[in-house]
Amino acid sequence: DVQLQAVWGRLGAAWGSLRLSCATSGFTLDPYAIGWFRQVPGKEREGISCIGQNGRDITYADSVKGRFTISRDNFKNTVYLQMNSLEPEDTADYYCATAPTIGCGLGRHYYIEYWSHGTLVTVSS
Repeated sequence: DVQLQAVWGRLGAAWGSLRLSCATSGFTLDPYAIGWFRQVPGKEREGISCIGQNGRDITYADSVKGRFTISRDNFKNTVYLQMNSLEPEDTADYYCATAPTIGCGLGRHYYIEYWSHGTLVTVSS
C-alpha cells in the first residue's frame, strides 16, 4: 500500500504553535519535492510551502512567511511544517503532496503523484 499521510502533533506553548508531519508509506521521499497545501471550504486549495529534494530550495506563501517553517528528514521519510503564531485565518484542511522535481513551486500542477488526505487544523481566537 502506497500512501502519504499528514498528521498533526506536538502542540506548542499555549497551543500557539503546531507541527504537522507528512510521512510516506510504501515509498521513499528522496526523489521528490514536497509541498504543503491548505483548503478552506468554498475556496481554492492554496499552496503554502514547499521544499526541494535537497532541502535547500524552499518557498513560502506570503500568508505564512515568517511564521511557518518547512523541513525534511529523508532518513525518516518525513517532511515537517512547523506552524508558529497561529491565527484563526490558518484554520483549514492541510495536505501534503509530492512532486517529481528537484526544486519546488507552490502551484498545484507540479504535484502530480501522491497526495495525503487532509488533516484539519482549527485555530480559535
